[in-house]
Amino acid sequence: MTKDTAREERLAAKLRENLRRRKVQGKALAGDAPSESLPQPDSPSLSNPAADR
Repeated sequence: MTKDTAREERLAAKLRENLRRRKVQGKALAGDAPSESLPQPDSPSLSNPAADR
C-alpha cells in the first residue's frame, strides 16, 4: 500500500465518521433522537488520536 492510498483511506474513514455524526446531529435537532446520543465535543475520540493531544 502506498502512502497516497493509506492517506486516502484515512481521509475516507474520517469523512464517513463525520457523515454519521452529522446525520445523528440532524436527527437530534429534528427531534427524532434524544440529545444524549450526540457525542460530546470534549470527549476523547478513538478514531482521531491527534485530537487528544
